[in-house]
Amino acid sequence: MTTPPPSTFPFDIDHMTATEVDLPPGAWTDVPLELSLPFAGLYLLDANVRGRLVAYGKVNAYITARLWDATAGVAVPSSERNVYQTIDTAAGDHGGNGTAPISEVFRANAPTTIRLQAKLTNAEGAATTAQIYSNAAQGFTSLRYRFN
Repeated sequence: MTTPPPSTFPFDIDHMTATEVDLPPGAWTDVPLELSLPFAGLYLLDANVRGRLVAYGKVNAYITARLWDATAGVAVPSSERNVYQTIDTAAGDHGGNGTAPISEVFRANAPTTIRLQAKLTNAEGAATTAQIYSNAAQGFTSLRYRFN
């Protein structure tokens, strides 16, 4: 059995180096994580987004993430994902953290910058803490591409 040759297609991966990014409610927030796609063409984009929510009392809050084409100023189509949600009707503290994957095929018409964005939505009550997290102990938030 022969091993296939290594890929000659360009690829890159980056990890969020900030430990946390606070998310204000109702606004898309740039996460300090972006990639530069070097050529026009078809790309496979992947992200792993780690979110954290804390709330007290009755709450329905969630974090959504998406890929943002910073060059064109538009969201990458179909890239929104629910990262983490906490819903509870009881008194007391609620929350936790979770990681959501994003995988999309993207066609760039020129060299393009892709950025990660996230948003907190308080559907009922309010989260007291909403963050995108990244660390070696519990997992990094990452963004990568592969040119096809």
